Amino acid sequence: MSFGVLERVKKEFLRPGRRAPLVAIEEASLAFEQGELVSLLGPSGCGKTTLLRIIAGLIQKTSGSVRIRGEEVNEPHPDFGFVFQSPNLMPWRNVLDNVLFPMEILHRRDAQAKARAAALLEMTGLLEFELARPHQLSGGMQQRVALCRALVHEPTLLLMDEPFGALDELTRMEMNDLLLDIRVRTRATVVFVTHSIAEAIYLSDQVLVFSRRPARIVEHIRVDLPYPRTAATRYAPQFTALERRASRALGVIHEGADAPA
Repeated sequence: MSFGVLERVKKEFLRPGRRAPLVAIEEASLAFEQGELVSLLGPSGCGKTTLLRIIAGLIQKTSGSVRIRGEEVNEPHPDFGFVFQSPNLMPWRNVLDNVLFPMEILHRRDAQAKARAAALLEMTGLLEFELARPHQLSGGMQQRVALCRALVHEPTLLLMDEPFGALDELTRMEMNDLLLDIRVRTRATVVFVTHSIAEAIYLSDQVLVFSRRPARIVEHIRVDLPYPRTAATRYAPQFTALERRASRALGVIHEGADAPA
């Protein structure tokens, strides 16, 4: 049995004053195994974030099924971690206290939790900043804190909504490598939303390409690039071929348009 299974998921939003609802997701079906990183790739506003929030149990689907480890998801689960596009750190708390916030909610802020937080901060290069306030950190550092916060309770499923989209290109690439490293160390399963083709290919075991709204999965790409992935991976012919395949599915390039004259 797969770790996660989505079957014919549909989502409609009622619109005040309109008879017809807004169809955000026409249909989405996918499956992923424990430990995999799956990217949802598509244009802005196509429904990727809506589907991620359905998987997280933050919003309800209109129809279909979402099962994680065989259990239907209808509400937020304490075993899930969520990283948003904005770090959403509490400005009055220092780095360590921001990371430990989920443990407070779970009434588990003890010595073991503090040790786990410290280990994550060390893994992400932030241990010496544990007493700093968010405004004293760069954007990339703030997003590292948010990642540590999402992982501190050791979730088996990590859901990430364009977490690196606001970062400069160099920092974004560094965060990609950090995520891959953390994934190996924590063995978390990851569902990752992005509109960057290169990022999706670099990070993923599977890439699901979405159409414009109403969202449908128009291409399923299995990424067989070897691990560990490095800067050289981005220039490999196989990487370029996968980028082209995703680009065609998105309508960025068309058959024959990139062929030599």
